[in-house]
Amino acid sequence: MPQDTKETVTRQLAAVLFASLARRDQRSKGEQYLRGLLQAQGRKSIRNIAANVGGPTVEQGLHHFISSSTWDWMPVRQALAHYLAHVEAARAWVVQPISIPKAGEHSVGVHRGLDPRLGSFRGQRAFGVWHATGELNVPVNWRLYLPGSWVRDDTRRRRADIPDTADEQTLEDCAAAAFLTTASSWGLPPRPVVLNTDVRRVQHTLGQFTDAGVPVIARISGASQLAVDDPELSARVGGVLEALEILDSAKKLRRPVEWTEKTGQLDVRRSSLAVAVRVGCTDPGNSRTPSADGARHLVLLGEWRHPQHCPGALWVTNMTSVPASALLRLTKLGCRVERESAAAGKSAGLKDYEGRTFRGWHRHITLASAAHAVTTLTDMADTADNRTSRSA
Repeated sequence: MPQDTKETVTRQLAAVLFASLARRDQRSKGEQYLRGLLQAQGRKSIRNIAANVGGPTVEQGLHHFISSSTWDWMPVRQALAHYLAHVEAARAWVVQPISIPKAGEHSVGVHRGLDPRLGSFRGQRAFGVWHATGELNVPVNWRLYLPGSWVRDDTRRRRADIPDTADEQTLEDCAAAAFLTTASSWGLPPRPVVLNTDVRRVQHTLGQFTDAGVPVIARISGASQLAVDDPELSARVGGVLEALEILDSAKKLRRPVEWTEKTGQLDVRRSSLAVAVRVGCTDPGNSRTPSADGARHLVLLGEWRHPQHCPGALWVTNMTSVPASALLRLTKLGCRVERESAAAGKSAGLKDYEGRTFRGWHRHITLASAAHAVTTLTDMADTADNRTSRSA
């Protein structure tokens, strides 16, 4: 990418992001760390970052800036969100999980568990809230999952500098809170949320968004139990079935939906079969039809890339009046963010913080998100310039 474009974007974004930092030396360290993230090759450790912006003489200062300084990362994230909204309004907020493998036991939040995509796993898990347009996809907020083994251990809390406000949550509640407790109060235009993580407690999790007046669409498994509430499936209405069974009954209602997938620099037209079915939901393990006081009116969305196979993706949403075609295209933002999250984990250093503290992790990942924003904005500017040159 041309260095003059990248330099311009870096200076402009740094001026906006670090305006909330009270001291000049903090603002200088913030820009220094951002530039180090952009320049360092390989793992974005503080030592590697410092090697690209001044060497060993600045390493201690950068370490203190991330791990021990007093600056608040939330105003920086909010400034990033508003900056991106000014460049191009988001089509949706995508809540995307990230798994960070760790060999040791002392980094904040490290635990053993099962990851839906990685299987048996030891490390940290977190959820990023991404500003998503299809082309401009950048994380603007983060929530680190803290299992009970960390939250209930006073010694661990003290060593990792975990604030008193951090409490124990399920993974699903952590994903929902990533958006609901922060980004929703930042004064940004309302947009639907794509909860791009597996949801099991459908009524509980989607109910949080419905109660907050937030439109949401969330991934579910085929085994999720839902109550059929669609007159098109009159023979099934009132029954509680697994989501895959409901979609199997609705195959005759499928319609083709076209959507665009970006492959490198090319926009490729794709097509899937999709159907949207009205459902209610029950809590896990409860096979009864939801009563009026517990029901949530939802839509089950299924997508088939191959007509004769099982649906490749299942979603539920509280956007009951939105057609299946629009819902499916919305989920594709989640697919795009998932790919970019994996790439940014390496290029921007989202997974590379080597410290052990809660505050250090949040400061590093905030600036790594900013580094990803610089790269994405630079690529967009260069693409626009190339298009202009070709049309001239």
